Amino acid sequence: MTTGEWPGHRAGEAGFRRAVTAVFLAGIAVFVSLYAPQALLPEFSRSFGVTPAASTLVISVSTAALAVGLLVLGPLSDRRGRTGILHASLAAAALLAVLIALSPGWEALLVLRGLQGFALAGLPAVAVAYLREELHPAMSSRAIGLYVSGTALGGLSGRLLTGVLTELGGWRTALGGAAVVAVACAVAVRLLLPPARRFTPLSRQGRLLRQLGSAFTDPALLALYGLAALLMGGFVAVYNAGTFRLESAPYSLTPAVAGLVFLAYLLGSASSPTAGWLADRMGRRVVVPGAVALMAVGIALTLPTPLWCVVLGLCVLTVGFFAAHGVASGWVAARAQLGGRPVGQAASLYSFWYYVGSSVGGTLAGRAWQDAGWPGVALLAGGCATAALLLTVALGRTRSLQP
Repeated sequence: MTTGEWPGHRAGEAGFRRAVTAVFLAGIAVFVSLYAPQALLPEFSRSFGVTPAASTLVISVSTAALAVGLLVLGPLSDRRGRTGILHASLAAAALLAVLIALSPGWEALLVLRGLQGFALAGLPAVAVAYLREELHPAMSSRAIGLYVSGTALGGLSGRLLTGVLTELGGWRTALGGAAVVAVACAVAVRLLLPPARRFTPLSRQGRLLRQLGSAFTDPALLALYGLAALLMGGFVAVYNAGTFRLESAPYSLTPAVAGLVFLAYLLGSASSPTAGWLADRMGRRVVVPGAVALMAVGIALTLPTPLWCVVLGLCVLTVGFFAAHGVASGWVAARAQLGGRPVGQAASLYSFWYYVGSSVGGTLAGRAWQDAGWPGVALLAGGCATAALLLTVALGRTRSLQP
């Protein structure tokens, strides 16, 4: 419930540090859990006797369930509050992570991964809204950038951790290690996260669909949803096909060495809070187009053959992507709040289209690589970046709702 004139946690205060640290750890937990199996796909194929294509279901079933969960948990958080859903989400996902490591068979593994994906939706559904409401407005963009950096670090950690542990004891040991991370983060978040003080529940009057539809009536929000899909679509296309390229001639890198390109995520972990800091000072309408343009430059740099140029391009692309995504996700919450629209629903819709972009971009990247090689992949990703840049122009022309 709201508490009058309290302005929210400020930088330097204990509440600010606890809130930012808790949401950062929650981001790590969610993305470790979501992407930990990605490095284990060949192991699943061997252990369960499924085709390589079928093995990818262990990822896609979770992301599909997560997208559905966003449409349920986001609106629910506008009525019932942010912190309860966040804690329940992390606890359920951590428990499921333990059960996944003990799965008796392939079908059970897929069912549990689907349930875990739905549970994991609790964090992206409420994290941005919580930070927007509970932190001082001057601090929110920076804090949201730190949250996004946590998701980047979690995605990287999940891939690297399971890649190492599977060499020691197979896929159960690898997913057991991911489960330990999920449980530890869930406990830490429970202890650290300050209770909500500025949350005001959405009135129970009116139908859910009508309330959900209000998030589609603002042109700026619509542009931000499209931006989420295009940014993630282009980003995933490059990384999905990039592994195939690095393992092919003229590079012929081993899978373990090729997987080290994910270390570029560390740059994204740094660029997101930096972009949030810049947005607090220069404005989102300046920072987001610049970050998208940087992403496009990174895609172009991957076209030449020299390996150093390809790696540099991936690094530049990653910096631009996480900078743009970090600021844009915070922009959604700010725009919805200032426009009197449900913040949780708007944030959930942004995340929903983000994962739709991941699914579509990842699928199209395989076809582009097969039919046209790396130039086809670069054309696909570059098209996404170009369309995203055009959307940022449209965003710059929308009416500002800043007081």
